[in-house]
Amino acid sequence: MFKKILVANRGEIACRVMRTAKKMGIATVAVYSDADARAPHVLMADEAVRLGPAPAAESYLKAELILLAAKETGADCIHPGYGFLSERESFAKACAEAGIAFVGPPPNAIAAMGDKIESKKLAKAAGVNVVPGFVGVIEDTEHAVRISNEIGYPVMMKASAGGGGKGMRLAWSETDVREGFEATKREGLASFGDDRVFIEKFIESPRHIEIQVLGDQHGNIVYLGERECSIQRRHQKVVEEAPSPFVSPEMRKAMGEQAVALSRAVGYFSAGTVELIVSGADKTGQGFYFLEMNTRLQVEHPVTEAVTGLDLVEQMIRVAYGQKLAFTQEDIKLTGWAIENRVYAEDPYRGFLPSTGRLVRYRPPASEETPYGAPGTRGDHGYVRVDDGVTEGSEISMFYDPMIAKLITWGETRDEAADLQVAALDRFRIDGIGHNIDFLSALVQHPRFREGALTTGFIAEEYPEGFHGAPASDALKRKLAALAAVIDLERAERAAATSGQLNGPVDIGEERVVLIGSDRFAVVVGEEVTVDGQPIEIDGEWQADNLILTAKVDGAPLSVGVARKGAAWKLTAHGASHLVEVYPPHIAQFRHHMIEKVPPDMSRFLLAPMPGLLTQLHVAPGDKVEAGQPLAVVEAMKMENILRAEKAAVVKAANFGPGDSLAVDAAILEFE
Repeated sequence: MFKKILVANRGEIACRVMRTAKKMGIATVAVYSDADARAPHVLMADEAVRLGPAPAAESYLKAELILLAAKETGADCIHPGYGFLSERESFAKACAEAGIAFVGPPPNAIAAMGDKIESKKLAKAAGVNVVPGFVGVIEDTEHAVRISNEIGYPVMMKASAGGGGKGMRLAWSETDVREGFEATKREGLASFGDDRVFIEKFIESPRHIEIQVLGDQHGNIVYLGERECSIQRRHQKVVEEAPSPFVSPEMRKAMGEQAVALSRAVGYFSAGTVELIVSGADKTGQGFYFLEMNTRLQVEHPVTEAVTGLDLVEQMIRVAYGQKLAFTQEDIKLTGWAIENRVYAEDPYRGFLPSTGRLVRYRPPASEETPYGAPGTRGDHGYVRVDDGVTEGSEISMFYDPMIAKLITWGETRDEAADLQVAALDRFRIDGIGHNIDFLSALVQHPRFREGALTTGFIAEEYPEGFHGAPASDALKRKLAALAAVIDLERAERAAATSGQLNGPVDIGEERVVLIGSDRFAVVVGEEVTVDGQPIEIDGEWQADNLILTAKVDGAPLSVGVARKGAAWKLTAHGASHLVEVYPPHIAQFRHHMIEKVPPDMSRFLLAPMPGLLTQLHVAPGDKVEAGQPLAVVEAMKMENILRAEKAAVVKAANFGPGDSLAVDAAILEFE
């Protein structure tokens, strides 16, 4: 077996690979940029090598630096993680020339599947279903318009070398093609060094389902079931699960066999994923089409590990060493259900704007040690797994992917796995940056998610006006009111116990009026707790320094995030934060006299919705603009964001120009 492995990646996947390597007795080498000098993956490794400055193009994407680090440390194999290297084909060849094993597929398979246009041709030749479209070279915008008109709208424009949701535009009309084709080319060039674009028919009501394949260097290839990845935002996966609630055993077999046929056609070995777009309206099980093959380990691989009991990283290492798979297709059994949520540094309450900064607090739910979900080790009620590469105090940088962690839960049934997700998300505490924990909780609680009625348009369809928190049931509000009164009384008792008070002992009383939005509750905390005269059983305590209150309320466990917000309490549970006011009755009667602070009117400014780079400014002082007119383009995390006028106006001043860096809420333009 290999003696030393270098992990050519960062963050949670670097930590993930190192955990398996250490389990296998293999020494580890980390590489890092200046931004990651004290990152967890660096501290976890046996050795670490600096690559260069923070930008990935000057550090992690420099294959020659990674190879040099491997040679200097004596590493005999390199694991690319999720394929951070931009030129993985040439890098795999360079590894072979240097006598260093590449833990991944052969260079020819990477090349064949890395080009979306060529891969579709190969898939069609291998007997795999493909989506109708144009896979040749598109000359210019006019050519793109003609092709789109022939295919029929809607169409999807995609960067040929794209991935991760970058370089993709959905066009519903000729206008959309004219506006978006050049932007798609620019994103492809900026992110992947390749501005070629292909166009294909967009399947409405689609589901995104992928097949995990695993092959060795001796011609053995198996498929490990499917993953449902339909819940996406801007073509970036948010929630993944295995198996899919839509796929029947017959459909699984058909998709799996086509995935294996494609893998065999390109001489594939190691772990890989064949991504399919599936028509949710087609109940025959035949409406699935090839999208692309990812020739690497996927972010969502833990859900496959959970239901198969296999460690995919270990299998990749063993395959790279030349070992045969120790199992056949007949040995693969799917047990239970697993769901993964991606915890991102983004603010869903502000249109999912990226968030950067320091993790002032980072307290993930306790993760249970399991051999990746091997049957018989999960416990009676499932388990929780957290894959991360950050710690409290870590910096979430503008240079890299905004993912903070992955939360994986496994249960005997889909509902059990989803319930575990909600409970675990309630125990997740992140302060210092915006995050999407509330949104993730809302997704897995959503009735449509529980029904399994998923499409890639789920988020846009269910949250057309943006996300404002998961709706709270009357029962949950009642529980929060009771807990808020208990918390407030605990705080009052601590204050009353302060010695030397001028008026002697303070009688804090047992009655409280609790306000949650427009709802009003009368709570009494005595020998028993009552809400509006109805008893509620609370088994648990809260201390002033607790960030999360965990208790049993009416016999059911409930974890609630607790923070002081001015004179009120901010209680977070089940996908929403609630500003809860608690008053003694004699003060509550005067609550309506309190003056509400009105926020300032910022409608005459164009504000930067996120930190980023102003790449284009389409207007100048004195220009008249109309509602919907593009005003500026801000680039953040290699994505172009077009800022448009909300109403007709005249530009009074431009405070920034192309090339300027913007802070969030920076006033780019002022209107008269």
